[in-house]
Amino acid sequence: MTTPAAVLDALRRVIDPEIGINVVDLGLVYATDVQGGHVRVTMTTTAPSCPLGETLSREAAAAIRRYLPGVTSVSVDLVSEPPWQPSMMSESAHAQLGWGPRR
Repeated sequence: MTTPAAVLDALRRVIDPEIGINVVDLGLVYATDVQGGHVRVTMTTTAPSCPLGETLSREAAAAIRRYLPGVTSVSVDLVSEPPWQPSMMSESAHAQLGWGPRR
């Protein structure tokens, strides 16, 4: 059975090509919803005008299909509200960037 946690695990394989950190730890994934075999993800980019938004969206859908065999359909909603902020990153992402602990 596909769960929101399994969806997040699949999305951790999607790496932001400019920053080199996965979209979950960057805080780009706002929501996951699983209804039977359908998965819906709401995510953003680090900047509203990011040219990689559609690429990340396609890669997210592909990762879900690849790593979660029970999924029959995937939709990824790319949103700009609320705007992403560095405070949304995980402790791991902060450490990878050498920023030290979040405050």
